[in-house]
Amino acid sequence: MTLLSQTSRYALQATAYMAECEDGAHRATVGDIASALGVPRNYLSKILHQLAKRGILTSTRGPGGGFRLATPPEQIRLIEIIETVEPRPAARECLLGRPVCSDTTPCSAHDRWREVNDAMTRFLEETTLADLAIGARRDGRDDV
Repeated sequence: MTLLSQTSRYALQATAYMAECEDGAHRATVGDIASALGVPRNYLSKILHQLAKRGILTSTRGPGGGFRLATPPEQIRLIEIIETVEPRPAARECLLGRPVCSDTTPCSAHDRWREVNDAMTRFLEETTLADLAIGARRDGRDDV
């Protein structure tokens, strides 16, 4: 079971990759990022354009063009990325799939599922792209 959609995961992976590779002048192309992460190029292109439209990324066309972070990774919270590509994250939906599930009309899992959702939301609000990149470098991983 996953709490984030594939679109959200790709958005996080791509922006974390850019945070890890950022050198101040380098722009990453959709092809570079898709190849490095093993994700579909066309799907990723749509995601990156959404992030650029929101101002999380900047994009430049033509030779030497590509995408880069619009602000330092320390200033970009994961929640901003998720809310750009997915207005209603999967974790906010009813665990049992009911169309109406709220504090006033809860399903049997509502209270416990809300705790999970609240914890995930706190994590996304408190964690920056820099945190992901630092964690990957510290652990010697190349998974961002």
